[in-house]
Amino acid sequence: MTARIVLLVTSPRLPAGLLTSAAWDAVRSAPVLAGAESELTRAVRTAGAEVSVVAEGATQALLDATATHGGAVWLAGPAGDETLARELGLRLAREPGLAELELMYGSWDPPGARLLDAVEVMDRLASPGGDPWKRAQTHRSLAGFLLEECYEAYDAISADDTDALREELGDVLLQVLLHARLAENLPEGESWNVDDVAGTLVDKMVRRNPHVFSGEPAGSIEEIEANWERIKRAEKTRDSVLDGIALSQPALALAAKILDRAGRVGLAVPPPLAESQVDPEARLGASLLSTVAAARQAGIDPEAALRRATLSYAEAVRAAERPTPTHPA
Repeated sequence: MTARIVLLVTSPRLPAGLLTSAAWDAVRSAPVLAGAESELTRAVRTAGAEVSVVAEGATQALLDATATHGGAVWLAGPAGDETLARELGLRLAREPGLAELELMYGSWDPPGARLLDAVEVMDRLASPGGDPWKRAQTHRSLAGFLLEECYEAYDAISADDTDALREELGDVLLQVLLHARLAENLPEGESWNVDDVAGTLVDKMVRRNPHVFSGEPAGSIEEIEANWERIKRAEKTRDSVLDGIALSQPALALAAKILDRAGRVGLAVPPPLAESQVDPEARLGASLLSTVAAARQAGIDPEAALRRATLSYAEAVRAAERPTPTHPA
């Protein structure tokens, strides 16, 4: 039977003892070596296997153990120990009779595993000894950055640039993680963390999607949206259909949102007439609100329409700035 060296790679983001049955069979059937003590070496020892820590000469130590016992297992470190794998692979390529090399995944990252890395990095940045700028921020000082990053993500969507969108969403996520980390420093009884943010989101999504999580009939998209709004109203005690609207959003989008909310519940409240207003600013505001109302009736997004026209105008300005070419006489 051919001797076998197993390079056992595991996810550093999962509990150390959470291994596949094949991985447990491997560590129980052959000598186990590792480059350093870790949670994984302790978990394997607890399960009854012997683990030897090899500080230097790992390749030769594995070959010696294999020659004596017919096989060996190497517990790879968090980074995978690629240098050792390459060195061992080259050695066995030159001397194929020594052993066969097998890469085995004892555990692997679940979806979303890199979010744990992002949380860890942010914790280090916002902890003592980390980044002084981030530690000095507050929710208020960061508010403008959150809006700016969301606008940049919106720009990427408008440009159909999915690569840019991936990066911009990372910047939005950075803001979420930083706000959550700073909230850990609030007084006792007021503090919360990123798990509280995620937990609240999970509970809300499960609660508001009974057609997915509770076996209710899905129905049409319109029925799903209506059910979402019904559940939302039951969750939040509100005195007005307008409660919960973000009043700090741009005025054009705010006007469209208020008109939409009123229209959803059948409130026919006409916007004020421009000619009835007493000053120029009020007349202009009433005229703009009427324009937004007309856009809603026509099924046009006024924010997108004005953005399109403004960007077209910006191109005209840039064109006018270009020097006119001169022609020789």
